[in-house]
Amino acid sequence: MTTSPAALFDVDGTLLDTTYLHTLAWWEALRQYDHTVPAARVHRAIGMGADRLLDHLLGEDRDRDEDEAVTAAHDALYARYWPVVRPLPEAAELLRSCARRGWRVVLASSASERELTALRAVLDADEVIAAVTTADDVAATKPEPDLVRAALDRADSTPGQALFVGDTLWDVTAAARAGMPCVAVESGGHSAQDLLGAGAAEVHADTGELLAALDASLLGRPPLPD
Repeated sequence: MTTSPAALFDVDGTLLDTTYLHTLAWWEALRQYDHTVPAARVHRAIGMGADRLLDHLLGEDRDRDEDEAVTAAHDALYARYWPVVRPLPEAAELLRSCARRGWRVVLASSASERELTALRAVLDADEVIAAVTTADDVAATKPEPDLVRAALDRADSTPGQALFVGDTLWDVTAAARAGMPCVAVESGGHSAQDLLGAGAAEVHADTGELLAALDASLLGRPPLPD
């Protein structure tokens, strides 16, 4: 079977400026259920799925009976921000440039299908998006590699032909566990030092800077199809 080179893109914080909106939504949802967690700690956990995030912030030995309610509160609070979500610099043009160079572009997201539909409308690059993943595609969320592997399957690609583009330490870790490098951006609020320390192959300020440096990036030239 012939496989294709794939560029797998995280969405929140990488292509769309949503990281701090998620931070506020989680902070408020936790507060509604009497959990006082500093916003800085919440921010550092963004990029994990809800299950991992609550473990990380509240501890694995907590009473889990209210997890579903806290997650639902986050989802409702975050949905209020959908009308103001905006793409990060040149995000759509970066996807188009990658597609022109021969990459199959896949959105690797753990958002619900409804949320991802709203985010794709903001991004406005559907003509070059070959496939997507949603929350329904994975049982374990980042930093586990399941989402990255699901995106890889959707792309009909292999780890040796793929790159992951993300903005969090959890993205870098998940990509490494799936056997591929991660090109990272700082637009989610993690520093270049932290991202490189986690194993990122290269770091750029945001999608605009990555697009400007595309020729020198790992994204500059895809490997030949198998």
